[in-house]
Amino acid sequence: MTRDASLPPARPSLRLAGALAALAIAAIPLTALLAQPERAAFTVLETGQGFSRLQDAVNAIGDARGTIAIAPGNHRQCAVQEAGFISYLSEEPGAAVFDAVTCEGKAALVLRGRGAEVSGLVFQNMRVRDYNGAGIRLETGDLTVAQSWFRDSQQGILTAYDNTAQLVVDRSTFTRLGTCEGAGGCAHSIYTGALRQVRITNSRFEQGRGGHYVKVRAPIVQIASSSFDDAGGQGTNYMIDLPAGASGQITNNWFVQGRDKENYSAFIAVAAESREFTSAGLVVAGNYARFAPGVDRNSTFVADWSGEVQQIEDNRLAANLQRYEIR
Repeated sequence: MTRDASLPPARPSLRLAGALAALAIAAIPLTALLAQPERAAFTVLETGQGFSRLQDAVNAIGDARGTIAIAPGNHRQCAVQEAGFISYLSEEPGAAVFDAVTCEGKAALVLRGRGAEVSGLVFQNMRVRDYNGAGIRLETGDLTVAQSWFRDSQQGILTAYDNTAQLVVDRSTFTRLGTCEGAGGCAHSIYTGALRQVRITNSRFEQGRGGHYVKVRAPIVQIASSSFDDAGGQGTNYMIDLPAGASGQITNNWFVQGRDKENYSAFIAVAAESREFTSAGLVVAGNYARFAPGVDRNSTFVADWSGEVQQIEDNRLAANLQRYEIR
């Protein structure tokens, strides 16, 4: 077992990640909305226009910057954003639910504009024929997600390759996601292409249904102050997979590996598929990792195919959990 250590504070850059997400999400003027006797399901706040279809609200914003306030309820519809910068905000966090409907066979929100923000929304029951049904499919532009819930779907957030884009996820929950049913490989709770940077903070991953909890192909990652509870997982794999290598930080997280694993050989995997990006600058520090009660096996905390990771420090690990292994 590694020596006990009080958890160090998150690095300053990670603190900024939470602040960035908070600043990016604008407050909704609820008093103005509640003054409307029969407000629409989707309201463009800048103009006051109300719509019964989310796609019509998105089209009304077009290539401008706008905010869509989403009323409470179960919304069985989806939208494709082709341009502009749009904020999708629930009037009441957790009360606006996008349920089981996808656009283009992809996701409830398909985003390929200049950027987007999502706050307070629930995405559930997203399934498509190629097993990549997601709450959000990001194809171009930056995306900030805050205080949102993704559950009971094939994927939570899935992105394309856009090396100019940044993904920020803060205070969000990912439950019963992932699958390895498809012939093309597994789906995951979060799966990103080679974005410029990925930040995940203050979030929870739990009860996975296959694949990894977080799989990121970006060269820079910052994953901090989050929990990975695999105790109720079924057929899951790694908790964090950086398949092409990455620098950045994995700090102050809580990991529990469950019994039902497709692959229990490691908690964190680095460069298992390629060495496209250097991993020499990756810091893994201040984390706590153990096995679920009743699980008696050996595993490795950080499995490194690059041989470059050197800063693994001040982590509290279970006795039968090897700190580091070069593969």
